[in-house]
This record gives sequence, C-alpha cells and structure tokens, in this order.
Amino acid sequence: MKILGLSEMSSGKWNCAGWITEEFLILKVIMMMVPFFMLTVLAAGKHPHVCRWGFVVKCDYRYNSTFDQYNGTEVFNLSKPSFNLRPYVDETKVLNASKPWFILPYVNESSEPHLLQEQNGKSSILDKMEIGLAEARAAIREARNGNRTPDSDYVPKGPMYWNAKAFHRSYLEMEKQFKVFSYGEGEPPIFHNAPCKSKYSMEGNFMHAIEMNNHFRTKDPEKAHVFFLPRVGYGYERVSQNLSPVKKTATDYVSVIAARYPYWNRSLGADHFTLACHDMCGGTSLSLPSPHKNSIRVLCNANTSEGFKPIKDVSFPEINLKTSSIKRFSGGQSAFKRSILAFFAGGVHGPIRPVLLKHWENKDEDIQVHKYLPKGTSYHEMMRKSKFCLCPSGYEVASPKVVEAIYTGCVPVLISEHYVPPFNDVLNWKSFSVEVSVKEIPNLKEILMSIPPKQYIRMQKRVEQIGRHFEVHSPPKRFDVFHMILHSVWLRRLNLEIHHDQRIVSQ
Repeated sequence: MKILGLSEMSSGKWNCAGWITEEFLILKVIMMMVPFFMLTVLAAGKHPHVCRWGFVVKCDYRYNSTFDQYNGTEVFNLSKPSFNLRPYVDETKVLNASKPWFILPYVNESSEPHLLQEQNGKSSILDKMEIGLAEARAAIREARNGNRTPDSDYVPKGPMYWNAKAFHRSYLEMEKQFKVFSYGEGEPPIFHNAPCKSKYSMEGNFMHAIEMNNHFRTKDPEKAHVFFLPRVGYGYERVSQNLSPVKKTATDYVSVIAARYPYWNRSLGADHFTLACHDMCGGTSLSLPSPHKNSIRVLCNANTSEGFKPIKDVSFPEINLKTSSIKRFSGGQSAFKRSILAFFAGGVHGPIRPVLLKHWENKDEDIQVHKYLPKGTSYHEMMRKSKFCLCPSGYEVASPKVVEAIYTGCVPVLISEHYVPPFNDVLNWKSFSVEVSVKEIPNLKEILMSIPPKQYIRMQKRVEQIGRHFEVHSPPKRFDVFHMILHSVWLRRLNLEIHHDQRIVSQ
C-alpha cells in the first residue's frame, strides 16, 4: 500500500544543489544553530513557563487551570505551537454531571474572548474566523431563554433536547459559517472509500457525503474551521486482528499532511477529526503519539473506559445498512397496539449478552429474548410490535440495535457500561430511553413494568420525534444523521480558540 507523498519525502529531491559536501553541510548547520540556541537560553530564562523548543522537543501546554497538563513529547516540526486551547468546560465534571457538557460551551457567562491579534494592521483569516465563532457562541447563549427561531423544515422542541432553543440556534450558526476541509492525500481503499452497506456503513456514508458536499466542504483550507482525515477504520488483518499496519499507516498519514500543510502543527491536531465505526478504531487512534491524541475522534464505539473523552470526542450511531434505504424497516405500530413488553434477538458475544440470555431466554412471554428467532418470524416485525427493545452491548459498547429500535418506534433499553449514547451533547436520552445496568438484568421485567403507561406513551412519542436525527439520506437532509455528526464536531470546534500567537484577552 502506498500513501501519497511518503516516497517523495524520503527521496534525494529534498537535497539542495548548493550543499556540495557533507562537511560543508555540517558546518553550515552548526553556524545556523548558534543564534537559535542563544535565543532559546534567553527565552527560557525570561519566561520559564513558556514552551522550550530545540532538538529535544518537549512542551507543556494547558487547557486551563481545571485541566490536567498535556505533555507533548514529539511534534512534526521545531516551531512553537501556534495555538491556544480554551475549553469552556471542566472535564472532571463531564462523566458525573446530570446533564452533559455540551450546554457549557455556550453558557460560560464569565468569559467571552475578545480577539486582539493583528498582522500588519489587518486581522488574519484565522482571527476573523475566531471572531465569527465568538459571535456564534454569543448568539447561542442568548437563544437559551429567547423566543423560538422560525424554521420552515423543523423547529426542535421538547424534553428530548437538553436545550432545544440553544440547539436550534447552534445548528443555524453551523449552517451559516461552518466549513470543513477534507484532505485529498491517500489512496483507496484505506482512504476515501469506506463501506456504505454494512455494519460500518456510516463511515462510507459520511465520507461520501462530506466529499460531495458543496455547502460545508471548502477546497480552501484557509477558510476551514476543521480538517477531516478520511481514513477508513477496517483496514487490518482480519484473521490475526493485527493493528500494527493500521497504526503505522495512521501515523504516516499525519506525517504527510503535517509536512505538506501548516494546519496540523498550528493546533497539534486539535481542529482535525477522524470518523470510524469499526470496533478497533478507538484503540488505533489512542495508540498514536501524543500530538495525535488532541484530535477529535468521531466514534461509534464511544467507550469511556477505553479512552473516549466526551469533552473532545463525538459519539455517533452505528447503523447497519444492508441497502442504501431505511424505508424497509422504518415505522411501527402505535404505542397502544404494541403487545410485547420487551424484545431482543441476536448473537451471543461480549460479556453482557450471555447474562441477558441466561436470565431471560425462553423464560417469560413478556420478555422475548432469543438467540435465534423461530422460523418465519420477522425481526423487524417483532420490533414494531414491542414496547421496549433491548439493546445490550456486544463485543463493544455500541450496537446497531439502538438505531433499529428508533426506526421502528420502539423505546430503546440501553444495557451497557461506560457507553456515551450518540449525540449525547444535544439529546437527553433519559427522556426517550431506559438505561439498565448489567447487575439489574435479573430485575429487567420489574423495571420496565414500573414505568407508568402515560410515561411510556410520552417516551414512545419522543422516539418517533427524534428519529429524523438518525435517518440516512442521499443527498443528506437537514437535521439528519449526517448533519448531526457535523453539528457535534461543530460544538467541539466552538469549544476551542486557535490563534497565530497566544495573546487572548478575556473579560
């Protein structure tokens, strides 16, 4: 497999014609480095907390006082990092908060950046971009308690959203200014060509949609808010599940784009994102060198015990599209006509599903749990007849059964540990789903029966209402899954400030 640019980088084309001998080369390098070392010593003495850069590249850079330091041990050039990351949230509160962090980026009442950077008397493109983001934050914050914004397509409302007005304003601001640059480097099938009709179909659907999109995609990287690395997540040896080639490919790819463009080094990857639905992809990105870990990971397998960080990473749904259409299994009976209390059918893999089958397989008519469905029984028809659809984790925390439940109007029952549900930054999953821990599986029927009928009807109605956010369309439609993924990335970008220097004045 060849990644574009790697062979050129190692060839002799990089040698300048004027450097005739090795001795002359060494002497010239030494002479050039003398003033550099003198400046480094002076800077270190005057500013002991400023990053120190030399042949041993090591820098401490901070989010803010509430965050742990990130200690970058290697970068792709020897220049000072030209960014300042200012999250508006405290990561230590994310996993224990009653509401997720997403509201916080645009409700920090005490601090709004005033960008003062100028270059030759004129603001740079990046500075103007940051001003636009600051205006978006202010508009979103103002919308929280304001009037609803008219929208001919859809106006979010209801308890399914943590703050429907803020979400709507944020979505409109995204439509107004958000731009994505997709790197063109790399060759299929490892880049630009993910599957579109499988368990991992969202990789290919998003990749195709963003690269064909004329509204959000920009061909001018100077105008981009974020940068997409179109790497496919399934390229590993399937028999051995050896991830070494995938890890090396990912590292090499970042090396290429960091050498060709200034944008990775400008932020150490904080405004770059990858998207993957394969079970192994989270581990692949976590294995990369330290600077790679700043980037936004958009993952189906949103497992906090495996390094998923809700403050910067995005959870998106796993959708098993065997065809390009979802119409064949969408829709279902009304809440009043659903005769089955709970339903599950699927493979017994992972640590949770065997527990579920042990307690409920063929044990109760109300709790229909099957490893294999009886001959002639339709899987999706069973979901359409069920009040609750059980969605236990398999090998990984994510499962396509969650979206299948939503498509059929069945209230999802999430049986998992350490799972961050899709679009949890916007959606209040507790309003339209049930969360059951593994230790509560024996009490499953009691838990579901304890939900009052009126509450269940409200939950089922909300499932139908939020269904649009999980729909796949070609071309994409407003508020569908493609736009929801983009919106989650947009929120993470709102949570950053990136500048050519580190002068930021807040009030």
